[in-house]
Amino acid sequence: MADANSPAVAVIGAGIVGTCIAYLLAKRGARVTLMDRCEPGHGASFGNSGAISPGSVAPLAMPGVARTVPGMLLDRKSPLFLPLTYLPRAMPWLMKFVASSRPERVAQSAVKLADLHAGAIEAHQALTQEVGVPELFLRRGHLHLYPDENALAKDSGGWRMRREHGFTFERLERDGIVALEPGVGERYRIGMFMADHATIRNPLRYVQAIAHAFTGRGGTILRAYVAGLAPQDGRWRVEMSGTMQRFDHVVVAGGAWSRFLLDPLGIHLAIESQRGYHVQFEGAANTVSRTVILADRKVFITPMEQGLRVGGTVEIAGLVRAPDARRAALLTSIVRETFRGLEGVPAREWMGHRPCMPDSVPVVGAAPGRRGLWLAVGHGHLGLTDSINSARRISDAMLGVVASA
Repeated sequence: MADANSPAVAVIGAGIVGTCIAYLLAKRGARVTLMDRCEPGHGASFGNSGAISPGSVAPLAMPGVARTVPGMLLDRKSPLFLPLTYLPRAMPWLMKFVASSRPERVAQSAVKLADLHAGAIEAHQALTQEVGVPELFLRRGHLHLYPDENALAKDSGGWRMRREHGFTFERLERDGIVALEPGVGERYRIGMFMADHATIRNPLRYVQAIAHAFTGRGGTILRAYVAGLAPQDGRWRVEMSGTMQRFDHVVVAGGAWSRFLLDPLGIHLAIESQRGYHVQFEGAANTVSRTVILADRKVFITPMEQGLRVGGTVEIAGLVRAPDARRAALLTSIVRETFRGLEGVPAREWMGHRPCMPDSVPVVGAAPGRRGLWLAVGHGHLGLTDSINSARRISDAMLGVVASA
């Protein structure tokens, strides 16, 4: 528990990343206030696919991505879609995204991602036990599916990078796929199985359990809209609607909204929202027994506590535009083509904002030239995977602790 001489820390953003940071800082003796306009876990963390995927070392911008840009603009069924009307706003980010696809940049990004992912599976297994929800941890591997050799060849760079970074996987033919997942339709003939990967079966409940453990260690959760930050007399002033508080340290983990706090401070990060969608079929979790990825369509299918979650697509369309129901309908169509028995099953749709950097590498650590300000932003679709290691990096650097708790 913290005492009056412990550093006072504000963590802004109560998704999985911010909540893990707040919990570890409180565990190590800091006086921590976790701030968000919503309850913990109700942003992108609510709707993610639950994958703990340290093998995801290939960034979104791979060599040759520039050739896909016309399809992104014209094909609404593309896994990566950018509405033409949003192109002027997205152009600066898109240019950085394409530049990040140069082979040397991709290799650098993969090294950074592999380092941040290291030990994630074991860390999450331990944390689920520590916060009292071990039943949420499912370690049955991830099964990536392809319809044919041509589709697999398009992902050959990603599989090569996994191998180079020490990840193992097994190629399966149709019989091997059916042995693991009997319900997979005939379209999929080739599988790549990563047997050691894992899944969180209810990301919202996981974040809530971490938040509960955080308050149990003396942490404070404040439901508030943070309007701005400013340095003041060696500390940080956090401005909220109608009030203000001062802290020794501030951690910005506000996801896709982080720019609104950082831009006025002269910290300009190229964060764009990867708008992700899911459709959840209530009570149909037994359709699959592990995370299944329809790799040609970039769709994740997960057996959640509440039902079958079908998540995917990347839509670059900003924070303001309303959800596009056609993106969710596309997911529904794909999963019903692949698995029988979902007709008539009640389903609900969701859209959330995943904060994405052009090179897919999040910014985690001290803000340059801003003593007491820390950044944990830009995790894209790997916020769950990297949340604990991001928390360790922040807390180690802030509190001077070398051995990770």
